Amino acid sequence: MSAPLWKAGEIAAAAGARVVGGPALDAAGISIDTRTLSPGDLYVAIEGERHDGHDFVAAAFGAGASGALVSAIRAGGLAGGPLLVADDSLEGLRGLARAARARSNARVVAVTGSVGKTSVKEMLRTALAPQGATHASAASHNNHWGVPLTLARLPREARYAVLEMGMNHAREIAPLSALGRPRVAVITAIAPVHIGNLGSLEAIADAKAEIFEGAERGATAVIDADAPFADKLAAAARANGLSRTLTFGEAGADARLVSVEAHGDGSRVEADVLGRRVAFALGAPGGHMAKNALAVLLAVHALGADIDRAAAALAGFAAPGGRGARLRLSAPGGEFTLIDESYNANPASMRAALALLGGTSPARGGRRVAIVGDMLELGADAERLHAELAPALDAARVDLLLTAGPLSRALHEAGRGGREARHADGAEGLAALALDALRGGDVAMAKGSNGSRVHAVVAALKARASKSGGN
Repeated sequence: MSAPLWKAGEIAAAAGARVVGGPALDAAGISIDTRTLSPGDLYVAIEGERHDGHDFVAAAFGAGASGALVSAIRAGGLAGGPLLVADDSLEGLRGLARAARARSNARVVAVTGSVGKTSVKEMLRTALAPQGATHASAASHNNHWGVPLTLARLPREARYAVLEMGMNHAREIAPLSALGRPRVAVITAIAPVHIGNLGSLEAIADAKAEIFEGAERGATAVIDADAPFADKLAAAARANGLSRTLTFGEAGADARLVSVEAHGDGSRVEADVLGRRVAFALGAPGGHMAKNALAVLLAVHALGADIDRAAAALAGFAAPGGRGARLRLSAPGGEFTLIDESYNANPASMRAALALLGGTSPARGGRRVAIVGDMLELGADAERLHAELAPALDAARVDLLLTAGPLSRALHEAGRGGREARHADGAEGLAALALDALRGGDVAMAKGSNGSRVHAVVAALKARASKSGGN
């Protein structure tokens, strides 16, 4: 029987909590969601924007939780098992995170960036796993509770740990970096994401550079040589005591692409990495994914792991759902291919997704179809940034453009010349357009910000396929 993630005596001390309602028990894991809680997990009641976890403590014990970490102000009346009462449950979770990091010998890599951070995190998980026990954040657990949760779940025996760090405003990444204390800090890209909150690309670069503030002394930075303010990022790394900066991108970078060729649902990649050629298969298509792989290989090297073994493992990487996953779905006239990019969107990632669509050939008689929802948090220039995507539609040889939302109307107007274009007010209308338009042989790409709910379009297309017996 494996040792528990947390022994009973460790939890209260690390979380700064007192135990009431029964003796403390060992915890096999940490959970903040009763829907996915496993028997033996410690349940942490977090107060979120829509739900308060304290309302689900009884359900947690009903699902077999070993205990519940709760805030003192909400502890009254809660029962069902051992309660670990802290001044604040989220701060208690951070205490568990600090203790887990302190007791761990894992080599930690942290990843941030305007685009690509989840894909890089998942590539690192795939690349490092053959070389030692690797722990990485689930889903996109990259915020003020996601990073502490990931660290609190860090197994004692892990050799590598991969943390994803995101932000919407300045000074949000710095405390996450202080918790993780990475040996390697990766910034994937700088793009106008959350520019409505931060005001400029330079401010975005400054916010991403906060990842260096908590890095171990002598750590390594990995940055995109082609990113705006790349020199400023490198200077920030030096100012925070990082001893080395490795770059990926175009000529002159420490890692650069030599060739990328589409192969099935992936790519064959040849790269120059630190002065030598590395050829490998990547289980996801697109030049942007191949460039992400360069960041991964540099991070692997900086962690002291083997680049060749890591590169070989990348054949097993598949694009996560909502971030380029390919689905073959039934429609009138046969099957079509859907590239699911629905998780989120900004101008840089939208161009990359359209390029991916352009590099995917429809079946004979099929069309390339772009399904686009609004890109949000772009500030006063939002309509202009949508309209400026029109040349990317041309480059991708898009035959049919389906858009929805007040901002995407600007793309509809700018991009409808030379192609069929239809527009809807919102996600439900966009789903209806897609269901009506898509047919066998097409290849479609669906993308938009979370708030534009393009994922509902993907769900509708999958539901129709399921009813018809397709994939």
